[in-house]
Amino acid sequence: MEISDIKIRKTMHEGRLRAVVSITIDNAFAIHDIKLVQGDERLFVAMPSRREENGVFRDIIHPISADVRDIMEKKILDAYNEYIQ
Repeated sequence: MEISDIKIRKTMHEGRLRAVVSITIDNAFAIHDIKLVQGDERLFVAMPSRREENGVFRDIIHPISADVRDIMEKKILDAYNEYIQ
């Protein structure tokens, strides 16, 4: 799997939400509405989610393994840091 494109769609300076990002995988598959959120200790990536009837949020799409999540998060955070500088 290769992340072939990362677009920082929107940035925010107030609140915990810092950016909304779209990525393209293998020049074939796009994922929109990935959020960069400022947590208590660090900035992290939150996958697109939907609220169920019981109020619980569930990811619509997400990496299956921790290794893939780490790779994806690093690339997105690197792109964001480059974008804001």
